[in-house]
Amino acid sequence: MRVVVTGGAGFLGSHLCESLLARGDQVVALDNLVTGSMANIEHLFGREDFVFQRQDVSNHVHVPGAVDAILHFASPASPKDYLELPIQTLKVGSLGTHNLLGMAREKGARLLLASTSEVYGDPEIHPQVESYWGHVNPVGPRGVYDEAKRFAEALTMAYHRYHGVDVRIVRIFNTYGPRMRPNDGRVVSNFLVQAIEGKPITIYGDGNQTRSFCYVDDEVRGILALLDGATVGPVNIGNPNEFTIRELADLVIEVTGSASELVFEPLPVDDPTQRRPDITLARDVLGWEPVVQLREGLTRTAAWFAR
Repeated sequence: MRVVVTGGAGFLGSHLCESLLARGDQVVALDNLVTGSMANIEHLFGREDFVFQRQDVSNHVHVPGAVDAILHFASPASPKDYLELPIQTLKVGSLGTHNLLGMAREKGARLLLASTSEVYGDPEIHPQVESYWGHVNPVGPRGVYDEAKRFAEALTMAYHRYHGVDVRIVRIFNTYGPRMRPNDGRVVSNFLVQAIEGKPITIYGDGNQTRSFCYVDDEVRGILALLDGATVGPVNIGNPNEFTIRELADLVIEVTGSASELVFEPLPVDDPTQRRPDITLARDVLGWEPVVQLREGLTRTAAWFAR
């Protein structure tokens, strides 16, 4: 296939580009490099089956030639990024999604939307199933990301129902691994960098809030299974093993051999108290489940950060 990957120079997008190329697809990566980095894809330059376009998909998007699939992963994705770029986050979720759905309709391409577990907000149902509508504060600071993705899902389904566009929706839970930005503000990268540098590890709140962490290789495998399958979704792709933030910090200290102490800061506004995917649907329709456990994934990611 010839596949367009928006956000292709980002953490997750660059891994998707690699995996698509490895299986024989041609890739056109689009990125405005606001949170992406050329360093993530520079090893792909020079390949005949890889093209990079610097492009803000919130503006008009033009990709010449045939396109079989579009993977829409362009968006600030960490709390630090979308709180610093609130309007850009809302625009890429709305205008960007609209532009790419229009291109999918024009090209006869399948569009896979990268949505997020954040559509569930601070969930009142645990674990979270795809049929749960969520518990989101639309006017809170996190609403710029949560509602951008919720709108993107609604728009994607409208194009599917009204225009017959072939779509897929993946709801991504906390993903980590090599190529995360050291300063991206996500909890795994924060903890690993602080531990490797011997600095205090900052925990927000009492550390009893929970998250589920999916290693990037597992996440990519699940996303591509959804792309290739017949299920529209949304489908949760995440690791169902649940850890408290305090447990994560202790494990990071263990795998890095760090002497870092723990420090506690106030909890951010609307920070979810718990988050864990129900992956029954992914198991049933995609035959997918994660295989990399947290200790192994953290060890691999710590080695990459250390380099």
